[in-house]
Formats: sequence, structure tokens, C-alpha cells
Amino acid sequence: MDKTAVWNTLADYISIRKQEPVPLKLRRAKLRIFAGELAKCKEELYAALAADLNRDAAETLLSELIPLLDITRFLARKLPRLLRPQRLPWSMATFPASAQLVREPYGRVLVVSTWNYPLLLALEPALGAYAAGNRVVLKLSPRAPHTNNLIRRLLEKVFASAEIMLIGEELTLTEVLQFRYDYIFLTGSKKSGQEALRAAAEYCTPATLELGGKNPCIVTPQADLKIAARRIVWGKFFNAGQSCAAPDHLLVHRDVKEKLMLYLSSEIKKQYGDHPLDAGKFAAMPDRQAYDRICRLAASGRLIHGGDRDPEKFAVEPTVIDRLDADDKLLAEEVFGPVLPVVEYGSETELLQILAGQEKPLALYCFGGSRKLRRILTGQIAAGAVVFNDVLIHFSNMHIPFGGVGSSGFGAYHGVRTLTTFTHEKPVVRQFASLDFPVRYQPHGRFFRRLLEFFAHVR
Repeated sequence: MDKTAVWNTLADYISIRKQEPVPLKLRRAKLRIFAGELAKCKEELYAALAADLNRDAAETLLSELIPLLDITRFLARKLPRLLRPQRLPWSMATFPASAQLVREPYGRVLVVSTWNYPLLLALEPALGAYAAGNRVVLKLSPRAPHTNNLIRRLLEKVFASAEIMLIGEELTLTEVLQFRYDYIFLTGSKKSGQEALRAAAEYCTPATLELGGKNPCIVTPQADLKIAARRIVWGKFFNAGQSCAAPDHLLVHRDVKEKLMLYLSSEIKKQYGDHPLDAGKFAAMPDRQAYDRICRLAASGRLIHGGDRDPEKFAVEPTVIDRLDADDKLLAEEVFGPVLPVVEYGSETELLQILAGQEKPLALYCFGGSRKLRRILTGQIAAGAVVFNDVLIHFSNMHIPFGGVGSSGFGAYHGVRTLTTFTHEKPVVRQFASLDFPVRYQPHGRFFRRLLEFFAHVR
């Protein structure tokens, strides 16, 4: 459809103020069918991601296909129990009334996805919103066209257009946000998150923003440096560093810095070979704009490893850089690419001062560390998540809520939290009409006050 047709279709879709949710039994059946169709087209999926991001099939399987199948099957299996009304305790003030919590779908939900994991970040929230009983408008990023085509075919095969409406490059995010929704869920940059918030503010629309951030990765003298290097290289350069939860920069104690640099170089060669760009298995940038940005960021500092580039493929090999000025753009901006800046610190006090001066990250990683430092990072440093002695693994666990705080976003999803996000917890209270206690009504005398003080333990 052309732009005008998509606009008119979206306007008609949004104009329906009230519509009964798809029956629970049918929603479960469609989720099962979708999981089956998704599994069948795995080879097409590998090819689509290879065309869009030069992504290796194993990375696609680990980062997108398996997690999406897991959450889809989980929702289909557990939906009746997860949406069942929850009984609430009674209180003295409401006795003898009963109360329960009912999960009510918001209605019209806008899901805005991004390009770095174009399948998972589009369909996990969209299917979660649908499973909760909402009607969904799914806005895809135009930077992953091959994956978008596959998503469109899959959705059209299983879901009616009145259940999940798909919008690709026909309309921009600004245009899509001109309509009124009952909930907005966006994964993307800080700029797009701010745009969505402005649109949501007009109607006080609730929203979840999954943004990025400069996720620090701390390496202390107590760390196992070989293990730290192996896991940092894996997590940082997975999908060419284009993961919102990837380590953004290293904060390394000066006593172990040079040794860690040697281990990092060694691990990059072990995992990606001497010439990663020639092997054809290292992911690339989506377009010239993203490639040029990474090249500009990597232009300063001392090169520890890497530096090779392929402008035809929009690819940059795994690169490690240190000796950067404090105001260098590589330390100021979220990297979101295969370049790892290194910052040296001398003491835990200095480290905590550095962390205090940074925005709240989506994730904070720490290898080793004293008991005191681990306690401070756990309880006193704000972050979307804290992971010790590893990176990225919390994202792959569907039972761990995933989300940011402050400038890295707000709200969370994954597993049960996906349904919690897309439903309003509505209290429903039932009081007995035939049982009425006159003592609660005016006028209230001294006896009533003393009775309340007794039961409330007010002395």
C-alpha cells in the first residue's frame, strides 16, 4: 500500500474506541500456530538477517529465534493462569467486602521496534501485547528491509489485520505518533524515546521506553582476567557491538590494565580470527550513516587492537582503544558499534566518582571486586541491571525483567512482565448489600473513635 492508503487504514484502525479482545482460547491457538510457522522459516530468517546486517546464523539463532520461540510458547502455555483474576486480602476498613485484581488490556497499543535485533525487538512486545488482549500497531524500522518482509509474511499468515497492523517505511515515526493510542512501547534511541514521550504527554498515555546507554564494564584487580577478557569480547562484539545492553566502555584498574589488553587482543583473534572482515561472519552496520559515525568515533586515542574497515560492507573489525581525553566523543556518546574504549582508574573511590558522574546505564557489569564494592554496586549505584562476572546474560533469561532507569528508559518486559506491561491491574471490590454496619456513618462519637484506635493499635 502507498502512504495515503496506510494512513487511512491506520486512522480507521485507531478510530475504533472499544472492541472486545480476541477470545483467550483463540489467542493461545494463534500463538502456537505462529511459533510453528516461525520455526519452519528459520533458513529464511538466517538469510534475511545476513542480508540486513551480515549476521551469522548462529548469532541469529541465539539472539533472536530461540528467545522469540521461548516467549511465544511460554505465553501460549501459561496465558490462562497469568491472566486469571488475583484474590486480594481484606482489610478492616472494607470488611466484609471481597476484592480481586483483574488484568484489563489497555486497548490500542503502539509498538515501535528498532533495527539491531529486528525480529525479536518487534515481535516479543507485539505478541505480548496481543496475548494480553490488545489490538496492536507495529511500527518497524526501515533499516532492516529483508527481515521486515519476513515479519510481514509471518504475521499476515497467522493474524488478522484487525489484530496486528503492520507499518513499515510507508509512515515515519513522527507520522505514526500523530494518532492517539492507549499505550506506547518503544525500543530505540534516546531521541526517538523523547519524541514518543512528547506524543504520549498530550493524552497522558502510559508508555514503556527501552533505550540504550553507556553501560560501564568494570574490571578489578580481583578479576580472573582470562575469563573476563573472553566474556567481554563475546558480549561487546556480539552483533558487532550493536546491542543496547552491550558493554559500552571498560573501567579497568591500572594494575591489571596492560595485562587485560593482551588478553583482549588474544581473545578477539581466537573468536574472530586474524581478519574478521574477510571471514564473512562478523556483523556489519546497517547503512553508510551508521558506518561513518563509528569511523568518526574511532579516530582518536591509542589503538590497542583492530582498526580495519570495509566501506563497501559497512563493516568495522573489533577495535579496542585507550588513552582517550575525558571529553572525547567516544566516551561521551553511546558507542553502539564494534569499538571498545578503555578508561583507567586507580582506586575504588576514584571508580565510584566516575560512576557517579555518568548517566544511569541500562546495565552495569563488574568482574571481581571487593565485597564492599559489590555491595555498593548492588545497592547504591542506579542501573537497569547489575551483572557480576559476565555480560549480556540477563537479557537472554525470560524470567528476569529487562528495562532501564532514567535516561536508559523506564518500564520492563520479558516473560510475565510482558503481560504486566500491557495490562492495567484493575481492582474490583464487591461489598455485601445486605450487611451494613451503622457505626461507620456520621455522627461519629467517642466510642467509635476509641474502637478505631484499639483495632489500629493507636495508643
